[in-house]
Amino acid sequence: MHTASGSAHARLLGVGAYRPARIVPNAEIVEAIDSSDEWIQQRSGIRERRFAGPEETVQAMSVAAARQALDRAGLEPQQIDAVLVATVSHLLQTPAVAPAIAHELGTGGAAAFDLSAACAGFSHGLALAGDLVRGGSARHVLVIGVERLSDITDPTDRGTAFIFADGAGAVVVGPSDVPALGPVVWGSDGEQFDLIRQRADWREVVAGDHPGLPALTMQGAAVFRWASFTMAKVALQTLDRAGLSVEDLDVFVPHQANMRIIDAMARAMKLPPHVRIARDVATMGNTSAASVPLALARMIEDGEARSGDLALLIAFGAGLAFAGQVVVVP
Repeated sequence: MHTASGSAHARLLGVGAYRPARIVPNAEIVEAIDSSDEWIQQRSGIRERRFAGPEETVQAMSVAAARQALDRAGLEPQQIDAVLVATVSHLLQTPAVAPAIAHELGTGGAAAFDLSAACAGFSHGLALAGDLVRGGSARHVLVIGVERLSDITDPTDRGTAFIFADGAGAVVVGPSDVPALGPVVWGSDGEQFDLIRQRADWREVVAGDHPGLPALTMQGAAVFRWASFTMAKVALQTLDRAGLSVEDLDVFVPHQANMRIIDAMARAMKLPPHVRIARDVATMGNTSAASVPLALARMIEDGEARSGDLALLIAFGAGLAFAGQVVVVP
């Protein structure tokens, strides 16, 4: 029996983003949660976020981000062998949205499936994509992180209404002659399954007095402690597995959960002043699976992340689940 053999190494070839048109400032959020712009900014660092309109579906946003990533990678859709879509807000239980995205893009029948790892989903997808390329199962892999969390956020919940938002980010992963996509450090803590979760089972919702989309709920203080300190250790382990130190790093792109978590992680990691840190959360909110690729795309657009830079990506969220890797910026 023959076995597949792939490229010696893998790398990011292009990054794309789609940000919904509608900008929602804190002023639009505060009344329903009896809050203030100042309170939200102190708690989260978020000034505004994007909410998708009726036409900006999970599929439409994904296709837009993917086309930009393909364009920047200099590839045609037919060159994509697999499409991995990380999302928790494609509201059909089945089929997955990935095959529809692959078809709309014109990939010509690429393998396509969804990943459910919440805010860590994109980094899980990136790890799988690298392995597919190195293992010979695919030459080029499209990884998309996409969310329409506004559909499943309770606008009256003081703990979440100001946090969650919408958008899509995408990367193309392909072969490389040199190491450019580092080993993944990932894991889960199912003991803390309930810290971030859908409020109710679908069956409970349907059987209830007021059927409606079950919203996300989060135990903010416990999540903050876990993310700030445990994830800083995972970030350092990720650098160590790649044979690097904080001094080697150019760019740090953590999941855009909350500005206070980002700052706490940077302090715990003792990041040197030259390391540029993604702070996309201020204007995009927390877009779960989309947050890391959106933040990386923003840094590339703004010139804060330059081609050849070493970037540490780390994502974490519901499950609890986490994944991180070092990448060379395309």
